[in-house]
Formats: sequence, structure tokens, C-alpha cells
Amino acid sequence: MRYSFRDFLPLIIIFACIILFTALRQFMAGSWELINSMNDFMAAFFIIFGVFKIINWHAFAEAYAMYDIIAQRSTIYAYAYPLIEVGLGLAYLFRIYPIATNLITFIVMLISSIGVALELLKKRSIVCACLGVVFKIPMTYVTLIEDILMAGMALGVLLYHLFDKTSF
Repeated sequence: MRYSFRDFLPLIIIFACIILFTALRQFMAGSWELINSMNDFMAAFFIIFGVFKIINWHAFAEAYAMYDIIAQRSTIYAYAYPLIEVGLGLAYLFRIYPIATNLITFIVMLISSIGVALELLKKRSIVCACLGVVFKIPMTYVTLIEDILMAGMALGVLLYHLFDKTSF
């Protein structure tokens, strides 16, 4: 199936806002530190994406269960996922329990990327539930890259905290 730029416009605008938020936070802090910028990016990402999922919670849970390997087996997880994202976003924003936050994020996003990859291999045309069902964004490799990016950033920040003795 062919997709146009317009299909991804909501996602592009939201990512631009997240990048702007991250840049403003770094500017206000007076320095640009990679770890802080990744924390701020993930904070904005999870809060925004989680809130979009909550807007139509039931429809999100149904859409998410179509491709997530845990949500397919657990309705509770499908409904809890937006709260997990908002909770992770707040933990990143306030720098709460960085090791646990990044470990949970890594695991959640890795599992999510497995479900997306399996769905992409089936070549079915479904709507990505990444922004809830507020926008009808198609599931493509963009979704997979988004999940892998978040898992990679979480792993990078996790390793930083594990080897930085001042982060406890």
C-alpha cells in the first residue's frame, strides 16, 4: 500500500513539538546534555502519546490488541498501556528512579517492537494505535523505528545510570 506525506502529518507535527520541547528544556537549563535531552524527549513522547491513547481508551485498547503480543492476550494490559506511558513520561520528566524507569521502558518498547515487526511481516494494512485512534496513521516501518528508537534511548540512558556512580 502507498502512503503519502499527509498520512503522517499528525505524527510529524507531534514529533516536531517533542523536539521543540526538548530543545527548550535544554536551552532553559543553560546546557545541552545528551542524557538530559533524551530524558526530556522520552518524557514528552510518553506523556503526549499516552494522553492521545486515553482520549478514546476503549478504541485504543481494541486497536492495540490487534498487534501487540501482550495486549492480544490481556485486555488489562491493553487498557493499562496508556497509563504505563504517562507514568513513564512523568518519571522521565521528574527524573524519578532512572534505572527502573529505563529498564521498564526498554522492556515495554522492545515487546512493542516485536508485535509491530510481526504485524509488518504479515503485510496487513492496519491503523497504528501509537496516537490512540484520534488520528488514522497507518502502521508502517515508521512505527517500528519509533519503538526501536525509544528502546534504544532507554537502553542508552540505563547503561549511563548503571555505570555512573552519582546517579543513585
